[in-house]
Amino acid sequence: MRLRGIRRSSNVEVRRGGGGRRVGGKAGGFGVVGLLAVLAIGYFTGIDVSPLLQGGTQTQQSQPVTQADSRATEFSAQVLATTEDVWSKIFREQMGREYVPPRLVVFSGVTQSPCGGASGATGPFYCPADNKAYLDTSFFNMLSQQMGAGGDFAAAYVIAHEVAHHVQNQLGILPKVNAARQRSSETEANLLTVKLELMADCLSGIWAVNVQGLMEKGDLQEALNAARKIGDDHLQRQAGRVPQPHTFTHGSSEQRARWFARGFETGDVGQCDTFAARQL
Repeated sequence: MRLRGIRRSSNVEVRRGGGGRRVGGKAGGFGVVGLLAVLAIGYFTGIDVSPLLQGGTQTQQSQPVTQADSRATEFSAQVLATTEDVWSKIFREQMGREYVPPRLVVFSGVTQSPCGGASGATGPFYCPADNKAYLDTSFFNMLSQQMGAGGDFAAAYVIAHEVAHHVQNQLGILPKVNAARQRSSETEANLLTVKLELMADCLSGIWAVNVQGLMEKGDLQEALNAARKIGDDHLQRQAGRVPQPHTFTHGSSEQRARWFARGFETGDVGQCDTFAARQL
């Protein structure tokens, strides 16, 4: 992804200091197999497993992005800037309203949010309580080395996906779905969450088609590969489990890639309505 010369968003908070205590050179004393098992628990249950991986935390301070920050932080700020430009345009042209961008909290190790603990164990997420997305930049390495979804555009897709949840929140979709989930059975709630996630994938595709001028050869394939690698069926197989669709909370690999492609091919927010779709 060609980001040279792209501005860095001012809506980024960098939280430094007190990233957590490391034990014996291993996360929380776990070996590689144990670490993967704990990460799987965090992913499938939504539980913050950072206390298992790290020791006590300290207060972290938010600071603006600077030239001295890591390349991953600078990259995140530039990708966020592209989402601001794209969604400001889409909101104006397709919905006739103003887009108010989210803030992105970039941290290392562990931090806190109104939605609970944030860490590399929980993965990137969006918190509607404060309109912020949370990202431990070490997740980029996990995405590439442990999940097999390398490439800068794959990492950009992850950021765009979390921003898509903010788009859903601003459109009033997120609070309606959350309210419906609370009235539903576990299986029904999971299906509602899958629809929400697949819509976010489709919205991410709309972002992607609008930054084509920044894309390099192979970038689209990187994003589609990332969508497949974080599909529920693939992750459950990686964790040694037989895929169980009724437990899915993000969608299958095929669904995630297909809905991303739908957004990319149409560029139309109206085509991303997974709740009205006859088939996911």
